[in-house]
Amino acid sequence: MKKLLLSILIFMSISLFSQNDTIKNWTIKGKASLNFSQSYFSNWSAGGENSITAVGKYTMNADYKKDKKSWTNWLDLALGYSIIGKADPMKTEDKIEFISAYDYTFKKHWSISAVLTFKSQFAKGYDYANDSSNHISGFMAPAYIDLGPGISYKPNKHFSVNISPATPRFIVVMDQDLANKGSFGLTPADTVNNVVQNAKQYKAAFGAKLLMTLGYDIAKNVNLSTKLEMFSDYLDNPQNIDVNWQTMIALKVNSWLNVNISTELIYDDDVIIKDANDNPLGPRTQFKQMLMVGIGYSF
Repeated sequence: MKKLLLSILIFMSISLFSQNDTIKNWTIKGKASLNFSQSYFSNWSAGGENSITAVGKYTMNADYKKDKKSWTNWLDLALGYSIIGKADPMKTEDKIEFISAYDYTFKKHWSISAVLTFKSQFAKGYDYANDSSNHISGFMAPAYIDLGPGISYKPNKHFSVNISPATPRFIVVMDQDLANKGSFGLTPADTVNNVVQNAKQYKAAFGAKLLMTLGYDIAKNVNLSTKLEMFSDYLDNPQNIDVNWQTMIALKVNSWLNVNISTELIYDDDVIIKDANDNPLGPRTQFKQMLMVGIGYSF
């Protein structure tokens, strides 16, 4: 597994240092923001709990363009917690996401591409409703790494779609306890003569992937952005397609104040959802929605 991660880092480093052109061929943009939601009750007869939620976000684009070659890099980081009443803080947002795409245009709007995607999280996650003492995820547990060649279609600056029909995917779970449980589609640990034989901390898949992005201003100071990823594993139930669909509507109030509405829909055939009694229910559609007011700085 370490050799795999090292190979990916070397690939990224070679790509970076192979660019000998000056900074004029690069466009770099970024945004850092801190978003809040809050409620307060005092002698409220209907009942209620004081609460506060804070989410820090950082996004960055570094795009290279020269002649028929382009190299797009996108980083999205987020971490947030909520405190309700006197309860311990609960994680509400946690994301590490990086996409790097190299394109060579062979026809107007069409290009040959290679796309690398990486997804993970910063902190441990818990099933707060059923068991807040044992974590169910963590840093690099899981991590998803995809790297595949394909074809891209970009008719304008707002929309793009990439199809990679031969994409290796590596699912990494660097937490041995979670790997032994068979979390995130890994093969669980075996027991031989009452001795646990640790499970492998990764799983390889090979399939087809679609990546679609759309972003534009739907009104003055109102931006809509959405990203859809779909993956079909040729080697394991190819008819069950993994889906990750993220959407955000950002309302810019002034140069530093904004209102964000975000949604995320996930279906992963390898992720088994459990009920309150820890009984497996099978794969389920996961959905998250957040409405936040925040302060931000763009560059």
